[in-house]
Amino acid sequence: MQSALSPVTTLRPKEGGFTLLEILVALGIFAVVGLISAQLLSRTIDSYDRLEERGERLAEIQRAMVIVQRDLLQIRSRAPRSISGNKASALMIGDEGTLVMTRGGWRNPLRRPRSELQRVGYRLQNDKLLRAYWPVLDGLGDEDPVSQVLLEGVDELEFFALDQAGTEHKFWPPADAGGPAPLSALILRIRIQPFGIIERIWEVPFEGI
Repeated sequence: MQSALSPVTTLRPKEGGFTLLEILVALGIFAVVGLISAQLLSRTIDSYDRLEERGERLAEIQRAMVIVQRDLLQIRSRAPRSISGNKASALMIGDEGTLVMTRGGWRNPLRRPRSELQRVGYRLQNDKLLRAYWPVLDGLGDEDPVSQVLLEGVDELEFFALDQAGTEHKFWPPADAGGPAPLSALILRIRIQPFGIIERIWEVPFEGI
């Protein structure tokens, strides 16, 4: 029989905890998850920045095309006269993406003594699409036009005249002595960074050019 004075043994619960190996494994997992999350976040931010840049670039291109369209839809058959009395063609398309034309609708809010017809031109210079206009229509001599940059980052620029027979002309007026069919439309092909070639076609509002 056990004596009343015998010591009583009590059982204590085993204390819980993590071993050093378990802690190292957990830290490694957290590090991998953090690295993957950081990479995903960085890629998401880069994608957003690229989309924003492309959106701004598209807006720039759209603004330039609106100005070009406004001019081409106002084309007129009026041939300007030089100081010497010689007439130039109302529409001239040359090499290296040059176009010169007479357009109407030149607004005159100050009611100055000038024509509402205007001589405008487009050309490619130093990877920039330039629009130029002359202050007078007739009597042009050696005056330099007033130029503005419509669009930068332009690699190539070409204008074509499309006659009613469906033939594209890189030069206008063409050198064909027989004469082409009447002009039907004007075509613009432009290579722009980073989208490549963009083509726009505008129907000429009337015959006679």
